[in-house]
Amino acid sequence: MKNLRYDVLVIGGGVIGGTILRKLSQYNLSVCLVEKENDVCMGQSRANSGIVHAGFDAAEGSLKAKFNVLGNRMMPALAGELGVKYRNNTSLVVAFSEEELEILQKLQKRGVANGIAAEDLPILTREELLALEPYIHPAAKGALLAKTGGIICPYELTIAAIGNAMDNGAKLYTDFAVCAICKTEGGYTVTAEDGRSLQASVVINCAGLASGKIAALVGDDIPVHGRKGDYILLDRQAHYLTDRTLFFTPTAKGKGILVSSTVDNNIILGPTATEVESDVPETTAADLAHVMQKAKEMCPNVPLGAAITSFAGIRAYNERHDFIIEESQTAKGVFHLAGIESPGLTSAPAIAEYVAEELVARYLPLVKKENFRPERQADSFFRNLTTEEKNAVIQKDPAYGRMVCRCERITEGEIRHAVRTNPPATNVDAVKRRTRAGMGRCQGGFCQSRVTEILAEELGIPMEKVTKSGGNSVLLVGKIK
Repeated sequence: MKNLRYDVLVIGGGVIGGTILRKLSQYNLSVCLVEKENDVCMGQSRANSGIVHAGFDAAEGSLKAKFNVLGNRMMPALAGELGVKYRNNTSLVVAFSEEELEILQKLQKRGVANGIAAEDLPILTREELLALEPYIHPAAKGALLAKTGGIICPYELTIAAIGNAMDNGAKLYTDFAVCAICKTEGGYTVTAEDGRSLQASVVINCAGLASGKIAALVGDDIPVHGRKGDYILLDRQAHYLTDRTLFFTPTAKGKGILVSSTVDNNIILGPTATEVESDVPETTAADLAHVMQKAKEMCPNVPLGAAITSFAGIRAYNERHDFIIEESQTAKGVFHLAGIESPGLTSAPAIAEYVAEELVARYLPLVKKENFRPERQADSFFRNLTTEEKNAVIQKDPAYGRMVCRCERITEGEIRHAVRTNPPATNVDAVKRRTRAGMGRCQGGFCQSRVTEILAEELGIPMEKVTKSGGNSVLLVGKIK
């Protein structure tokens, strides 16, 4: 493996790294992605709100503003090509005081300056707001309606982008924790903690929370910090609450607690914004209590009894409070994308285009492939078929006729498809992210054992070797009879 050389090596398997890899796979380049975890989408792209922001929040002239608005426009087409669920559900920034009404006017003005059409950012009166959102707190005084706001599944997008890139020739190396980047003739040698190394002409640092540490490997000082967000997810029975994304007016720490629909028709509450030193995303009782309190301030009758799970994610941010997208000061051909916080998910397709066409193009010729395939069959394609189409699939592969996850109605065929498709699922949580098996009301209580059995069969390993999320997270230790 030490002799393997690529034109471009991307560090970090989140949505930024994934969309960049896919964009680069459109050209006659040899490209690869390295990820320190055992699967892609294991950092902040795994646990976030999934909001496609309209672009009114970021400061005028910032990279956030530029790439947010562009990415918002690009997202529907990208989602369509990759078979990823996306919905233009719109969003509302709700004011509860006269001072906050003034902030709405500033946000509206900023959004127009950032490139959003004025007609797509109307300010609603209290009466107009309550007519749209009957379950919102009656103390609300008005809201900014962002008509171009949307929602998407962040891990579906990341997995699909990387999978499509792999289908077009890109390579993926997991469990590749980068510990050294050394200059060599014509490029760099990137070495992992386990001794594996790869060579590349251009290196792109998209390591999220670790992007500052990766930058330090080539002598650049880019401090990156972590901010933890706790979430509560409600069952689909609570979907009557809203189909939009409801924001409080923003603060210096972010957009605050939201109440939003997801593309799978759950309701998500959160996130908090707690400064942390650890990279372990653990929920706390105090943070979850804060989520519940704020959710009730937005929707007083939010059905918290419908909660099916809680989780946390750690968001990277930098001291400039804008996206850092720049070439290394000390290592030419190394590019840092550091501390990409919200609206990073929305901005990802626009950032990917910029990195390829403005940065990588400085060092490598970009010649489009004649045989690039932009479409990808979704891991969850089966559930969207008609009855006749499902029967036809079952005729070819009876595994699609055997139900495994009753809550989400996921079949054995879909689970086996996820293991066999790029990037392959190799543990229970990886199957969950690709198919939603285990994401329903029982949270895997009924289906986890069968998913484990299928993984063992597909991977050719004993069931005792199947893990929940890689590493030492084994589910079984032996047979009792």
